[in-house]
Amino acid sequence: MRIDVDIGAQRLRLYDGAALLREYPVSTAANGAGEIQGSGCTPRGRHIVRARIGAGLPSGAVLRARRWTREVWSPALHAHHPGRDWILSRILWLSGCERGRNRLGCVDTFRRYIYVHGTPDVERLGQPASHGCVRMRNEDVIELFDLVPAGTEVELHE
Repeated sequence: MRIDVDIGAQRLRLYDGAALLREYPVSTAANGAGEIQGSGCTPRGRHIVRARIGAGLPSGAVLRARRWTREVWSPALHAHHPGRDWILSRILWLSGCERGRNRLGCVDTFRRYIYVHGTPDVERLGQPASHGCVRMRNEDVIELFDLVPAGTEVELHE
């Protein structure tokens, strides 16, 4: 299994060898592609899924600092927390594999807390809007989470 994130097309594809298993619309960084810490950009290059967080949580479960807050996203909760960067349902935490490009120093994807994660239904996908992460529909990220183990290769490119 491997994951391919096409930043230009705003698509995530899951492959098993050469066979395309799934394709999903996503939203990557509003600031574009880039690796520098604090840039708000989506990092490029070879990565792995370093950690999987949220197994068994309900769809829309609100995660903060990689822990479930015991909240489940709703329009009312959204209205109560305007401007919140919602991380919902599941987290696939990425770690860079290319020293100096997306690993270690000021370009470390893992230390930047770059995830593939769920987002509220009201957020648009298919166009850049995140703070660096790869946002997905909740049902899509739950499906992906259930299909990929830790260590799965992830390529992010323009």
